[in-house]
Amino acid sequence: MLISVLGCGRWGSCIAWYLDRIGHEVCSCGLEDAPELQQLLKERHNDYLTFPESITVTSDHKFAVERAEVIVISISSQYLRDYMKTITRFDLDGKIIVLCMKGIEVSTGKRLTQVVGDFVDTEKTPVAVWVGPGHPQDYVKGVPNCMVIDSENEEVKEKLVRSFNSELIRFYLGTDLIGSEIGAAAKNVIGIAAGMLDGSGYTSIKGALMARGTREVARLIQAAGGNELSAYGLCHLGDYEATLFSPWSHNRRYGEEFIKGKRFEKLAEGVMTSKAMCELADKLGVDLPITTAVYRILFENADPKAELSALFTRSIKEEF
Repeated sequence: MLISVLGCGRWGSCIAWYLDRIGHEVCSCGLEDAPELQQLLKERHNDYLTFPESITVTSDHKFAVERAEVIVISISSQYLRDYMKTITRFDLDGKIIVLCMKGIEVSTGKRLTQVVGDFVDTEKTPVAVWVGPGHPQDYVKGVPNCMVIDSENEEVKEKLVRSFNSELIRFYLGTDLIGSEIGAAAKNVIGIAAGMLDGSGYTSIKGALMARGTREVARLIQAAGGNELSAYGLCHLGDYEATLFSPWSHNRRYGEEFIKGKRFEKLAEGVMTSKAMCELADKLGVDLPITTAVYRILFENADPKAELSALFTRSIKEEF
């Protein structure tokens, strides 16, 4: 299968490496002035992996888009709308777009497949999401994991799972696109909360954070029209080890460094997702206490310890 991976950061490069590894013809495409692309062009490696010669590396989006049967996009979620303006200059009819990124658009509250749907006819250009746990640092060492592919197009979903499945990543067929997208985006916010607990010396509370975080995300998924059980699947709860505990988790690291008064320079999608989730929750009338606490700390300069402590002084209620 001819696949072009647009975006060559940590995840984009790992996806290209993985898809080449299982036998696809892969092109890795990035922005011409992106340091990540320049390093791959000159050295064919980055901080995580080395590209074999079989992967084509380019900044030519026209070439990358037009050659591909499947276009995998792995960029910062808040830039997706502008990015779609770039790639829709080329003919996308008959191609499959796979979003390997997690977030909710802050300016509109839309899920990422909805953003893509503003630019393409999804009957002609089907859209899927690729979500779930794992880190490039583990995959390149041969440590396996499980992930999910979801789409409103059943035929495309099954085709992608068959084509992408291997002994390194076992793919499951998603059954709830709304839940898969919201759950995947929301786990990054819970990851920031976990980092804040680590930075405050409250690591032992992360078990409770997992339980209560999943419950509030389940409520949001249900209110948005999805299946609340999706919050307990690979898109969300199944990704907690990689997001709430791993030293490689950008979101957990961001929360920990924030508490310590340090600046974390790498992308943490949960920052803007916390804002988008709060706005979506207000619109849908859903209570998200953990997400709200993260948002208030990050955007309203609320005192972290006061916000985290306030979660323990909420009114008594039944667990479920």
